[in-house]
Amino acid sequence: MESPKHAGDIAVAVSKAYGIETMFTLSGGHVFPLYDGAVHEGMPILDVRHEQSAVFAAEATARLTRKPGLAVLTAGPGITNGVSGVATAHFNGSPVVVMGGRAPQSRWGSGALQEIDHPPLFAPITKLAFTGSGADSVAQDVEMAFRTALAPHRGPVFLDFHMDHLFSAAPALEEAPETLTPSPLEPDPDALAAIAQLIAEAHHPVLVLGSDVWMDRAEEVARSFVEEYRLPVIPNGQGRGILPAGHELLVTRARGMAFSQADLVIVAGAPIDFRLGYGWFGGKDGAPLAKVVHLADAPSQLTTHMDPAAVAAGDLSLLFWSLGAACANAGVSPKTYAPWVTQLSEAASAAIAADTALLESASDPIHPMRIYGELGRLLADDAVVIGDGGDFVSYAGKYVEPRQPGNWLDPGPYGCLGTGLGYAIAARIARPSSQVVLLLGDGAAGFSLMDVDTLVRHRLPVVMICGNNGMWGLEKHPMQMLYGYDVAAELQPQCRYDQVVTALGGGGELVTDPSEIGPALRRAFDSGIPYMVNIATDPSVAYPRHTTGI
Repeated sequence: MESPKHAGDIAVAVSKAYGIETMFTLSGGHVFPLYDGAVHEGMPILDVRHEQSAVFAAEATARLTRKPGLAVLTAGPGITNGVSGVATAHFNGSPVVVMGGRAPQSRWGSGALQEIDHPPLFAPITKLAFTGSGADSVAQDVEMAFRTALAPHRGPVFLDFHMDHLFSAAPALEEAPETLTPSPLEPDPDALAAIAQLIAEAHHPVLVLGSDVWMDRAEEVARSFVEEYRLPVIPNGQGRGILPAGHELLVTRARGMAFSQADLVIVAGAPIDFRLGYGWFGGKDGAPLAKVVHLADAPSQLTTHMDPAAVAAGDLSLLFWSLGAACANAGVSPKTYAPWVTQLSEAASAAIAADTALLESASDPIHPMRIYGELGRLLADDAVVIGDGGDFVSYAGKYVEPRQPGNWLDPGPYGCLGTGLGYAIAARIARPSSQVVLLLGDGAAGFSLMDVDTLVRHRLPVVMICGNNGMWGLEKHPMQMLYGYDVAAELQPQCRYDQVVTALGGGGELVTDPSEIGPALRRAFDSGIPYMVNIATDPSVAYPRHTTGI
């Protein structure tokens, strides 16, 4: 290979070998050699308006493509601005590598510009956070970063380089780096046999399919397992779409009944956290609590806050395939729980039918559900839907059912607002022929709307829908309930976020009449530019929540 000019060339060449196709960044002098390396390697550079969006874009790239994402951040505040994005990647198990600039080694300790030791800031929220040791070792350091990010359980890695090291000459790569993939972790057959026996004995089983089923490329074998053994499914996170909308075993709309009456809940590829009531299932009308089984892609992800009936860890494709064989050996018969499946399916169908009135509501002010009724008529099967918000996006989680896996993005269990624009940037690049829809609460819009400029500059059309109720709904209603008053929960009613988009070069409009929602959304999809439909919704409507998370 031709000798590179500096260490930045090597870092980018190794990144490219690991499948990196886009560098997300915000310009900074400490990382100029990485930009120069990207130019030499023909790697596109996509620059944003806030570093958090660069990390969110890299994270969404990892979640959509199931390959690593790369963000490059300049030293000091450039890197600290990315902390929330890295924390989000940590909680989502997203294989993201964040490369940072660092004050020169030759000036370290003398007060150079933006001199701060970054890795200790990232240690709690990464698999590995370290500083490259020099230009001579840059290839090995970058390889270590990507291999660590990709190894089960996937997650973010932070690596910074002293500025003078990046500008220094580095040894040429003799050949393209060998991008080793971790060997699949085999699940324990005895554990699977025990789980199969629990399924054989169950009369009210429920299977939760989480994000790691998608990330482990196990969606097809998981669906085959579900259909062979006729298990009712509730998806979680990016598990949405593994069973498409309308599938007879998809019982999301009977979630409350399923979890409260279950005698066995199998959670696959998701943490047993607040979204799943911390594992407290069953127990309705004095019945025993449900037995809980946890399936994870790595032992580190198995629950520790409760004592489940059984656990198994391993590559989730192998795990579902092997569990199917174990169920056959255990004599699992779907007839045992067929009445339960029918009961849940009928309850889900009834709930869907009952939605019609609000999905078609002509109420003024606009009920948020009317927006999802109109949107559902326009979404293509391969549409990527992104949620960034509280109350408004909670409705999406309930009423937008993906038709294909890998097409739903939300912030995940960390719950960080402001992910939306970064996610939308990545989605448009990763899925160039698909609809990309970003759902924003008006609170969330304030975190990252300036990156509409990024969409415009890089010609990335996205449909943005803002549910604008003029407040922080997740805070205002609970404060009113607790104290009889609220503070710090008001936003400007009907704030013209659409005009922000048009000022930045996109398109947009404000909608206050429910009959205009559908036409406005069609104009947005037809526009071919970043376009916001800013919809004024009824501030008295709050998404119903339960403290258990069920």
